[in-house]
Amino acid sequence: MYLGKKDSETILETMASGELLQIPRTPRNLPLAITNPGIISDSDNYGSKNGHSDVPSPVCCERKIIVANLLPLHAHKDIKTRKWCFSLNEDSILLQLKDGFSSKTEVIYVGSLKVDIDASEQEEVAQTLLEDFNCVPTFLPTDLQKKFYQGFCKQQLWPLFHYRLPMFSDRDGRFDRLLWQAYVSANKIFADKVKEVINPKYDYVWVHDYHLMVLPTFLRKHFNLVKLGFFLHSPFPTSEIYRTLPVRDEILRAMLNCDLIGFHIFDYARHFLSCCSRMLGLDYETKRGYIGLVYLGRTVYIKILPVGLHLGRLESELNHDYTSTVVREIQDRFKGKKLILGVDDMDIFKGINLKLLAVEQLLQQQPQELQGKLVLVQIMNPARSTGKDVEEAIRETYLTTRRINETYGYQGYEPVILIDRFVPMYEKVAYYAVAECCIVNALRDGMNLVPYEYIVCRQGTLQMDETMGIAEGFPHTSVLVVSEFIGCSPSLSGAIRVNPWNVDAVAEALHSAINMNNFEKQLQHEKHYQFVSSHDVAYWARSFVQDLERACKDHYTKCYWGSGFGLDFRVMALSPSFRKLSIDQTVSEYKRSNRRAIFLDYDGTIMPRASIAKTPTTEVIAVLNDLCSDPKNTVFIVSGRGRISLSECFAPCEMLGIAAEHGYFIRWSRTSDWESSPLAANINWKMVTEPVMRFFAEATDGSYIETKESALVWHHQNAEADFGSFQAVELLDYLEQVLANEPVNVKRGKHIVEVKPQQTSKGLVVEKVLSTMANSGKAQDFVMCIGDGRSDEDMFEKISGIASGPTLPPTSGIFACTVGRKPSKAKYYLDDIVDVVKLLQRLATASIIKPKYSAQAQLSPENGV
Repeated sequence: MYLGKKDSETILETMASGELLQIPRTPRNLPLAITNPGIISDSDNYGSKNGHSDVPSPVCCERKIIVANLLPLHAHKDIKTRKWCFSLNEDSILLQLKDGFSSKTEVIYVGSLKVDIDASEQEEVAQTLLEDFNCVPTFLPTDLQKKFYQGFCKQQLWPLFHYRLPMFSDRDGRFDRLLWQAYVSANKIFADKVKEVINPKYDYVWVHDYHLMVLPTFLRKHFNLVKLGFFLHSPFPTSEIYRTLPVRDEILRAMLNCDLIGFHIFDYARHFLSCCSRMLGLDYETKRGYIGLVYLGRTVYIKILPVGLHLGRLESELNHDYTSTVVREIQDRFKGKKLILGVDDMDIFKGINLKLLAVEQLLQQQPQELQGKLVLVQIMNPARSTGKDVEEAIRETYLTTRRINETYGYQGYEPVILIDRFVPMYEKVAYYAVAECCIVNALRDGMNLVPYEYIVCRQGTLQMDETMGIAEGFPHTSVLVVSEFIGCSPSLSGAIRVNPWNVDAVAEALHSAINMNNFEKQLQHEKHYQFVSSHDVAYWARSFVQDLERACKDHYTKCYWGSGFGLDFRVMALSPSFRKLSIDQTVSEYKRSNRRAIFLDYDGTIMPRASIAKTPTTEVIAVLNDLCSDPKNTVFIVSGRGRISLSECFAPCEMLGIAAEHGYFIRWSRTSDWESSPLAANINWKMVTEPVMRFFAEATDGSYIETKESALVWHHQNAEADFGSFQAVELLDYLEQVLANEPVNVKRGKHIVEVKPQQTSKGLVVEKVLSTMANSGKAQDFVMCIGDGRSDEDMFEKISGIASGPTLPPTSGIFACTVGRKPSKAKYYLDDIVDVVKLLQRLATASIIKPKYSAQAQLSPENGV
């Protein structure tokens, strides 16, 4: 059955609201915050439906709420008592990151368990986890859990984020809206659990990975000022890949509801920024080493920070008695052989079969040198996803292994050994410590810490050195062959990097690795160990949280407005004094005033930007004529359009003032002459600028030049997004150099690079008109300015400066107003053009009726002012 858009949205909202699910609440033994004195009651912050729930409450300790798909716990049911038993998962990065926090920091975990808990036991289990482990479990119904994790996460997001498109409709991966609805519903449940324990005034929330990418929207909607960070542990694909996702905008906007977004490497961050530029029209900027996206008045910071290891955890495993026993067994088994190690999850992106083909080719090329001496031990961790592709990858791996062993093996010798079972950490550590070379041949991976683990284990400990027979002070060595498509590759400058698809190159790299001299192995190892040991998991967590705190420090200096429904919800950061313009109050001030100045932008203010019509409506012309007919009024249209165009549009308005091309040309009425900037005669800069712009226009398909009397503008909105932005930066840089000594400003705007004379802006128009009025002997006591674009911000800023200065009487009415509720230097806003026209009509009605001459005509230069 086909579901229309409204039907689909209804289902989505219903599922996300939790009305279809009965999820037990978190026991209230954990206070929302410790107060002085006493404890916040259980009712505090409950049932709040808006951002005003951010009630301050003093706390005596820092709190970090870590939200992830899985809690850092092991769980099993005791056979005798039939009770659930839990223990901490020491290998979980979520548990290890606590080392980066202050000892005063309390950490709360929100996530799911790996086991299914019966509904009758959930309340008791939740109580136990909260009291013993500071964990808040999210019990997802089995069907929802399957659709959420195995469905949307593993079948759609995970392959796509690893650069795999769903090319065939008969295979896993085709977009399924029901799975998307389950994903949204699960994220809503996670968010609800966070709401039950958070104090949004003080707590920081850190969300992890692609499983919970829309959770930030639900939290931001409930707590506008929540301190929210997100870290993506997987790759982020290029915009060409990501844009194929039907819910691409919803996920991007949800991520932008965070204050800080973290990625392992710059490539992933660059792809994310490119998607924001192409799909949402956002530009980013760098300042003092930080990357920021300005989104609705908020700055969303981008953090590039590869995750690290917990060295203490590995060192404790190295010192384990079990590890020593396994190390001796491995040494005896592979004595006299060159041991290469691979440790990978069993999935389609780890490149295990390509690795095997490289070993096969190496044995084929060097049979006498390597047969009987070279051994690849491939540890295959259990697959975390299912499907035909995974089954096919396993089958190919076994077939290739059998072929290699049958061709190059013999009694007592197998070139490839597959370990296809759960391998405990101490056994992996033993293989790491003994192997001369480690190869990670993944086709695409977010980070992959296997190379880091190998380096730390090869560094060893005193106890491990004694077990392996390494003399004290003897230098340690390691050799790495890593794919250039994994996140840790840029950090390992001494590793041999390979393209996993190039089997010949991988075989050659393996041959170089096993024949490398000890001195080079030592140098590489020392370089890598220095980096890994100084950039551990504590460093990663500490650095991320410090930047999150920095990103949130200005939360309480602004006012936040929420807008949008469902996953389109977003928050705008506005000035605390920003509010909707009261038409009644404005009309009241207007009536009391005797000398008025009114400045109106054209496109987007009194004329829709997308309008097919090129001229203003008769309604707008009528109201402008009525305003101009009042002798107390001076009315100006201030626009970036050319003077010929504006003259034609407002030909019926005899007394209307016009400032064209951002004030480069000014006319006080239809009968007065155009005044131009004193820089008008100097056009030498155009002779330099135009050939340069023409060159860039020819080199950038879709771009063009707009020639104005006062300016030259290079437009690239129709060019390929990334290339257009790149060319704009190049053009801007070049023009700033060649025009450094010319009286012009070179600026980059949205999809444009503009060169125009200095001392030309809408703000200067306001200043000139108001000063002319003041010089006539009567200072204005009512000033109103309305606009909708970036150039209008100059007017708003100028009016604000004048309002705080000595020029205007203290009783003057000053109204700087933007069209649309959005970040602005204006103090007021009106919703749309309809409201602007309605306001002007009310003002016109309040004016006295039509004298023969207006004050505006008296102020024109032709009349001696």
